[in-house]
Amino acid sequence: MTVIEVIQGDITAVNVDVIVNAANSALAGGGGVDGAIHRAAGPGLHEACVKIAAEKRKGAGTPPSEPCPTGEAVLTGAFNIRCKGIIHTAGPVWHGGGRGESDLLASCYRNSLFLARQSGFASIAFPNISTGVYGYPKDLAAAIAVKAVRETLPSCPGIRRLVFVCFDRENYELYKKIIG
Repeated sequence: MTVIEVIQGDITAVNVDVIVNAANSALAGGGGVDGAIHRAAGPGLHEACVKIAAEKRKGAGTPPSEPCPTGEAVLTGAFNIRCKGIIHTAGPVWHGGGRGESDLLASCYRNSLFLARQSGFASIAFPNISTGVYGYPKDLAAAIAVKAVRETLPSCPGIRRLVFVCFDRENYELYKKIIG
């Protein structure tokens, strides 16, 4: 059985096997959680993301696809962060809910868990994907995240610990309430 925890803090400091980065689809680094993870990991992370993008472009048709399409997940090393890896997933931008945002957000959590399982990780930490500059309503995003992980964890028996790491108090309170 997987233990699900909620903490408020810095995802780069959580003691888990793998952390999830709320990345952009270009894996170009950015602000918020993505920027914090890139700063903590150091320049090796940027180089790894550039390599993934180059490999993706090589195999792409016309036009080239993004290195990490919305809802998908890719894995890099952790570099200067004390964990075994970083899973990057691109969450959806909120457009009012009529463009499949909920399915795409749930896919971020599912695909990250499947990648963690495939890579043999026993513990994973998630940020609050899409709730920053992407504008996803925090209450809706929290409900989707918790539902998606609860539905997916039974098919990932090797994952023993899952941590939702909330940067702000509002997300922390929402997740605590939903998880109980």
